[in-house]
This record gives sequence, structure tokens and C-alpha cells, in this order.
Amino acid sequence: MHGYGRNQPKTKIPIKHFKGMSFRDLCFDGTGSILAVILVLGSMRCVFSVPLGFEISGYDRAQKWVSENGVFGFGFIDDYLGNDDGFVVGICYNLGGKGANVPVWTVGGGARVSDNSTFMFSMDGKLVLIDNLNGVVHWSSNTSDLGVQNATLMNNGNLVLEGNNGEVVWESFNSPTNTLLPGQSLHFPQSLRAPSTHSVSSYYSFVIGRFGELALVWEDNVTYWSSHFTFPVDAKEVRLEADGVLRLVDTAGATVWSKSSEDFRESSEVLRHVRIDPDGNLRMYYWDADLHLWNVGWQAVENQCNVFASCGLYSICGYKSTGAVCDCLSSDSSNKETGLPASRSHGCKKMVDLGNCKMGFSMTVLKKTVLYGLYPPHDFDIMLNQEACKDYCSNSTSCIASTSRNDGSGLCTIKRSSFISGYQGASVSAISFLKVCLAPQAVSTGKANPDVNVSLVSSSLGHSLSYVYSWKNFVVAVALIVLLTVFAFLILELSVFWFVHWRRKVRNQRTIPFGKDTQMNPHYSALIRLSFEEVNELMDNFRDQLGPTVFKGLRPNKTSVIAKALSTVVASEREFRMVVSTLGGTHHKNLVRLKGFCFEPKHKILLYDYISNGSLENWLFNPKQKENSVNWQQKLDIALGIARALAYLHSECQQCIAHGNLKLNNVLLDENFTVKVTDFGLQCLIEKETASSCSESSPERDIYMFGKMLLQILLGKRDIGDDPHRSVEAINQDQKLQISCMWDGIERASRIALWCVQDPPFLRPSFKEVVKVLEGTLSVDRPPPDTAFRKAVQSVEEDNTEIQVVS
Repeated sequence: MHGYGRNQPKTKIPIKHFKGMSFRDLCFDGTGSILAVILVLGSMRCVFSVPLGFEISGYDRAQKWVSENGVFGFGFIDDYLGNDDGFVVGICYNLGGKGANVPVWTVGGGARVSDNSTFMFSMDGKLVLIDNLNGVVHWSSNTSDLGVQNATLMNNGNLVLEGNNGEVVWESFNSPTNTLLPGQSLHFPQSLRAPSTHSVSSYYSFVIGRFGELALVWEDNVTYWSSHFTFPVDAKEVRLEADGVLRLVDTAGATVWSKSSEDFRESSEVLRHVRIDPDGNLRMYYWDADLHLWNVGWQAVENQCNVFASCGLYSICGYKSTGAVCDCLSSDSSNKETGLPASRSHGCKKMVDLGNCKMGFSMTVLKKTVLYGLYPPHDFDIMLNQEACKDYCSNSTSCIASTSRNDGSGLCTIKRSSFISGYQGASVSAISFLKVCLAPQAVSTGKANPDVNVSLVSSSLGHSLSYVYSWKNFVVAVALIVLLTVFAFLILELSVFWFVHWRRKVRNQRTIPFGKDTQMNPHYSALIRLSFEEVNELMDNFRDQLGPTVFKGLRPNKTSVIAKALSTVVASEREFRMVVSTLGGTHHKNLVRLKGFCFEPKHKILLYDYISNGSLENWLFNPKQKENSVNWQQKLDIALGIARALAYLHSECQQCIAHGNLKLNNVLLDENFTVKVTDFGLQCLIEKETASSCSESSPERDIYMFGKMLLQILLGKRDIGDDPHRSVEAINQDQKLQISCMWDGIERASRIALWCVQDPPFLRPSFKEVVKVLEGTLSVDRPPPDTAFRKAVQSVEEDNTEIQVVS
């Protein structure tokens, strides 16, 4: 479907495309009026912007909304990563072939949908992707009632929503996914996230730090490439120039770091983009019009094997004449699936658990190889020579593999996690040792486990029989045989008991989420699915109940974890997993981390970090707290922390996450009194939203509930009533002296709280604006005179002799 843009050239569409089309399927001007159809040599002309009410259906994937210059198209895109699980919706190049038409921006960060979906430009001014079967909204631009009149796909690939006067209300350039186009900038805390064939999100991201440093990271745990500065910088943004230069500039506009494409001297008319690919590498591409393909003009990591976990689990990365190749660590593998992604090359399977080795194990030697666990905190270094490094791992029951650096450092790295990957090459100064099970035919030549020494048992039994027959004493022989039988039976019984106990212990340690030892450290960030038995093991049969559906448990490393049982879940398993995957991908210091989940027919449970100081409600209304003088700075800091968390959920995630249940009980305080917001994003799991059920959207409701909560914090009351003016109390002289230095902050907080509870919802600010007001970087006007709280505002602002505050 073609839309409309500014000063666009005439474009021809064959007459045959008119067949079966309604008037709305034809061409539009910026106001939605139907244009005159001009027939020119069997074709028609139209402009390229779409009005309110425009739709694209997944059933007609050939339908495209094309930019003025014809370079970019918007619509349903067949999965370009080889995954047949649905389609992505977004902007891609419109250059002819499938390999050429790579996506540059995708709705919801690459969320996959079925062909029974529709992308529409709704009459209230927002872009929305909806599932036609169940009415689930996969993504929305959240621009309702902002005066949006038309949507334009610009020549530079930017999707823009414009208001009555042509002002930009929303643009895709401000919500990047995995690609940076010429003229597009990346600011902190924005990032590019690599697409994945296994889920919506990937483990790889390209980020710009708070002080401008650029980095490629894996799961926020490992940085495997960065822009190195030899001096302090105050970088502002990274942007791709039209001439093929990726440039990092400071606040004054000066370049502090740059990288050029190999074709940067060519014309700026050449198509270029920067993309973080599924293999975790950042590359700059330019279009070769003659060969009709994309060429790599620059890449951040020259040696692909230096990308962390480049080949995935149980794999090793190496180089051949054709480039980087992946191979499995061991042929000793099983079909047991894990919660982590397999190798991108060929999907190496999980190695057999060493506890199941029937004939013991041996140490495989991997020369010029480095092995690492995908969760590095599980590794530790000791100073041992090469042979001692091998022996240490061989004799340690917790060691899976080890790597000895033969560069003269004497460093030996011990791997205690079975989630192993690695790399090898001619220039690698290391040798690694990997435990593998012995095959039955290798027992005689391999080094077996001392506990299973068949030759020793046979030798002892032969010696005993020789002793019996040498004395030719039948009675002694019988007695000895009886004793040996009884002794063997007891040994067998004890061995069976010990073996069963050991297997149960190993199984429990293996099934407990995140494993044993330090595997549940605070930095562990992968979202793990658990069975109800595993949750029950963590919760110790749910003995410690903190609330009606909240329980406290203990991790293997003696730190605490919280389980929240969801009593009613209306979402399907697929919808449930998509939601928890999105929530598990959030990373903010003011949000409680989601660590795992359980989805079974009778049990739907979420696992969170335990926050020690309890809820904001308990702290705010604690009698001991009331006896002490009010700490206004602490109240303002708490309010700012909540606002920052909600701003992150609404506008900094790949898709807007509405909290849906914002209240004092869902704000927690840690041991440092840092705010931790919990229970966010769960409403879509426990209730089906309908258009008629509420006049407000979930994000608008969040703003209202925040305003109400902020008034509760300032007033120190659970019930703020219909008129806070009645709750305004005079502050005694000592308190006046205490708050005089922060009166501006209290006044700003009071005003923005009253703005947040305005009705109608369009008068309410966004959370980004709330944060700026509470930080003091944005001023805030007095709320409109028709607000229900005008008396409180007037009392606060007009009484200059006796300071009164919404406290």
C-alpha cells in the first residue's frame, strides 16, 4: 500500500491493481481526502503519506507502503533469519531481491506475528499491531489524542507521525532496534540489540554508556569490544554520516572517535547503514548497485572468534581459509534440551552429565584452545603449571574443564559450569582440558575413575580364593565365603544407598535453578523456566509466606528469593512466555529483577530478587517513622526513583510496558533505601483488556496512579480524599527551617502530582517529563483552575508567611 510524503515525485501503479480495491485502498492526501485518479498510459499517480484509518493486513504481504524515493518499504516481512515462526512487521529496503531487502526497523524489536494480524493507523492517531483472532495488541506507538493527522515514511527510512501543523509527534529514529541509518543518532541509554532466531531479543547489544563510551556486550555481563579513549571525554551521541563515517561527538559537536567505511570517499548518495548482526558483530554496510548486494565496509570485531560465545553452547570457534567456523566440543552429547540457545552454526547438543559416566571419565586435551563458561563468575583462576592444572581439574568433582595459559603467566582457569564455549587458533597461547565420559571399549586404555576399578576387585577376590584352597580347609572356606557374601551384600546395600543419595543430591542441585555454588549470584541475568517441583525445592515447601500469594525462599548460596503465585492467568502459554521474556529483559536499578518463571496447568509462578527493607507503605506508615522528624529529601528521592523506573518501562524499553498495578505495596526499598518497583507488566496476564472497559490506556492509568501515590508520600496519608486542601497542615518553626532549603523540590513535586491526576488524561505529563521536573531540570506550571485540587495548590503557593505543604 502506498502512502504520501512531502514534495514526492509521481509514481506509477498499473491499472490492474485497482481490481477488488475499495476507495480507502487507493491514494490519499494528507487530510485523508480521496485524490483524483489521473490515468497516464494505463497507470495512475498518487502521493505517499497515509491518513488515519490506514491498514496493512498480514494476509496480503505483497502490500507495501513505500517511501517517496522508492528506497524503503513498510509492511509484513518474511523472516530473513531462517525462522519460519511467523513474520516481523517494519521498515526494510525496497531494492528488489530478498537478500537486498534487509529490515532496518521492526515493530516491538522484532516481535513475530501470524498472518492473521493487522497493522493500522488508528483514528485516534496511534500506530498499532493487533492480532485479529484474540484482539491482543502486540505493539503501539502510544500517540493517542496527541493531534496526529498523518504518517509518512521518509526518504531516509524514518517513519514519522505528524500533527496538524506538520510538527513531529513520534518517529522511529527515536526507537532504534538493530540498525542505525544515515542521519540517525544513538544517545544514552539507547542501544541496538541484535536480532535472534530463537526469541524476540538477543544476547548481544551495541550500547552507548553514560559518558559516551561505545561497547558491544553480551547479556550485560561481558564486554567483548569497546571504543578505547586515552583521555576523558564528554561524548553526547554516536551517529552515522551519509559519507560512511560512524562518528562519536561531544556536547560541542567535536568528533572524539570515528570509524570509516572502506567506501567513504564515494558519493554520499550510496546507501549505507550500521547494524549489529545475529552473530554479535557490529558492521557498516554499503550498497553495490552493480552487483546488487550489500558489502561490509567496516566491522568492529575483525576476528569473529573474539565475539563472546560466537558459536554458542558446547561449541568452539576456529578459523579456516574460508573464515570463522564452528565445531562441537565433544561428540559425547545427548538430546537433553536446555534453556539457553544452541550454537548458531549447527546446534551442538548438551554434553552427557559426568555423573552418568558408567566407566569413568578421561581428560581430552585441546591444544591452542581457550574455554570459558557462558557465565564467567563461575570460573576462577589459580596459579598452576600445565600438568598441575590438568590434575587439579581431574581430581575435582566440581571441575568440568580447565585452561592453562602457556604464555609464562602460570595462570590456570577452572570451569565449574557445564555451559561451555570457546575458541582456538594458531596464535592462541593456551591449552585446555575437558572431561568426557569413557566409552566401554576404552576402559583398558583410558584413565578410569578410581571408584570403578574392576581389575582391583578381581585381583582381591582371586587372592582370597587362592588362600582358601591352599589351606584346604573346607570349614574355613565355607566360613570365609559366608563372611565374604555377607560383607559383599552389606557393601552392595551401602553402595546402593550412597549412590541413590548421591544421585538425588546431584539431581536436586542440577534442577535447582541456576545450579549450585555461586550460580545464583546477583549478576545472573538469564531468565530460566522452572518446574513446580523446582520452585517448591527453592521455597522449602512454601513455608515462609510474606503475603497472600508471596513466599520467601533460599537460594543455594544462602541468599533469598521471592516467589509470586499468579492465581488467575488468562494468557496462553505462548503469550505468558512472551510477556515474561519481555519483563525478564528489563534492566534498571529501580526495578526488581525477574529471575525465573513456572508455567504449568495448575501453577503459574514468577521468581524475583528479594528486597530486604520491605514495601514503601510499611516504611511510610511505620509508627516509629512518624515519631521521627520527616525526612523530606528521602521522600523526594523515593519519588524520583519510582518515576525513573516508570519512565524506563514506558519509553526506554523496546516496547512500552505499562505497570498496571501501581501502589505503595508494589514499591520496595532495599538495604540502601534504593527504590525497587515490582509487579509491573502483569495485568495482561491476569485480565483481558477490552476497549470498552476503561476510557484510559494502561500508560495513562499509570500516570494517574503515580500522581495519587506521590500525594500519599507527600501527605503521609493512605487516603488523600477528594480535596487534599483539608489535609494540608502547618509546619512548626523547626520543620520550616528543615525544609526551607528544599522547598523548591517539594513545590515541584506537589505541582507535578496534581498534574498527574488530571482528567481528561491528555492533560497528564509523560514519565520523562515527571523525571525532569523532580530532578529540577524542567519547570512546571500551576495545574488548570478546574482541577479538583486547586485549593491545595493555592494554599501552598500563596501563603508566604506560614509555609504549608502537601506533606
